[in-house]
Amino acid sequence: MAAAVLPGIIRDVRKNKYFASEEFQQKKSEIASFVAEHNEIAAYTSEIRSRGTFALGISSTGSQSHLAAFENTSTHNYRRDRNVAQYTASNVHNCSLQVVRSAKADPIKYLMKYFNIKAEEPRLAEVEALGSELAQLENAVINLKQREKSITKSFVPPAFILEYYAEEFMQHAGVKLSPISVPYPTYKFEYVSAGGNSSQKTTIKLDTRTIDAVSERLSEKIKFKRSAAGQRALMTARLRNFIKDRDNHTCQNCSISLTKEPHLLLEVDHIVPVSKGGLSTIENLQTLCWKCNRTKSNKMVFR
Repeated sequence: MAAAVLPGIIRDVRKNKYFASEEFQQKKSEIASFVAEHNEIAAYTSEIRSRGTFALGISSTGSQSHLAAFENTSTHNYRRDRNVAQYTASNVHNCSLQVVRSAKADPIKYLMKYFNIKAEEPRLAEVEALGSELAQLENAVINLKQREKSITKSFVPPAFILEYYAEEFMQHAGVKLSPISVPYPTYKFEYVSAGGNSSQKTTIKLDTRTIDAVSERLSEKIKFKRSAAGQRALMTARLRNFIKDRDNHTCQNCSISLTKEPHLLLEVDHIVPVSKGGLSTIENLQTLCWKCNRTKSNKMVFR
């Protein structure tokens, strides 16, 4: 018993000695400003997550299922209810097996059809806004992970520290770890047989690639270029990357760039906000660092 406990005790002694060492404290002091910015971005990530709805359409199947009570009265109950349909979930469409399989073959068409995503300009704007919100959060989460790797490399701690005390290491370094992940909306087409003995489903995750595909399908159906509001580009990942490339990955407000700051978090922003009538035209889009974009809010920042 003592032999099993001893290695853990020795590790704890070595761990405490490392965190109290002059080398660790010196490194902690050297990168204090970098850690402080990491923590600011962690707080910013929480802000993005808290303000987002991260939902799009809903299914009407089962919307009134709460008005009835269901009971399985089969005398062979042990053979039934192996699979139970989710009637009350707004992101689940209960359907035939054929619809489940067709949704796998043409997910965008069936997502729009069965989750009430109509080909209308306001709806397209909602889809693009969702895509921008998710991209903003996704980039912030990725940026945090890159910064945490950089912090670890700056210290170069003993291997056993990262193996057994990784979280405690970050706490001693002053890093506030963010548990936030990107909450991609998911929509399901589900078939459950009457007896519950079989079930099949198709799941569509609204990640950046899927949202861009929905935007493109909606724009094709709307033919929005005929309208005044249509004199714009689709806010897709391709357009956001184009704007960053055009602006040389440099904040158009404070002029900080990826060249000066390799871990810089950059975002694409509407110069005239959408809430004030701004369109997603190339001329109305600019690259801002996260600090300038956070400060701007709904104010107008011109280049």
